[in-house]
Amino acid sequence: MRLKILTMCLVMLAGCSGSWQTDYETGIEASVSQGWNVTEVAVWVPSELTTTEDNSYAPNADIVWHGDPFGDRKQQVAAIVQNGIALGARSLRGSRPVKLDVTLQEFHAVTPVTRARAPSAVHNISYAIQVIDVRTGEPLTETQIIRADLEALVGDQAFEAIAVGETQKVRITRHLEAVTQGWLGIGQDMRRRFSSVGR
Repeated sequence: MRLKILTMCLVMLAGCSGSWQTDYETGIEASVSQGWNVTEVAVWVPSELTTTEDNSYAPNADIVWHGDPFGDRKQQVAAIVQNGIALGARSLRGSRPVKLDVTLQEFHAVTPVTRARAPSAVHNISYAIQVIDVRTGEPLTETQIIRADLEALVGDQAFEAIAVGETQKVRITRHLEAVTQGWLGIGQDMRRRFSSVGR
């Protein structure tokens, strides 16, 4: 019976397989971004985004997060996104103070059952971002959508990573830092596509 249930779950996951990406339309030239000093990263989570505590293979919600103790999942994922983006922008020490306005669209990390039993999985993360001049309130960029999908670790690989401190939160934060650096033109361009199982 357990084997039958596992097989059914894997078939369901296979139906969610596809192409994922880290992508955005236009990066910022380093000659521009290096004139900025990011004094604030403001992350807004729209009230209409759905959350769930369902520990299934592919829960149907915008926000899925089990990497912190039970609590306000919107607040928890906003803190992760804020921290990752702020780390990515921390080296900018220009003369123009700016704010990064971020609106979360999706933060769908993997559940404990997916981490333990799925053959592969992906963290689906997307948000809109815009640079604002702090002094004048003037937008300095158009609003851009950033897709920051990331392969999740599963099975033994996941538990070995956790044992050395490579938790989902650590990996996602580091990925958002790198994506932000690439978008700002001050790091490696992280844009790519990959195939995996996800929502």
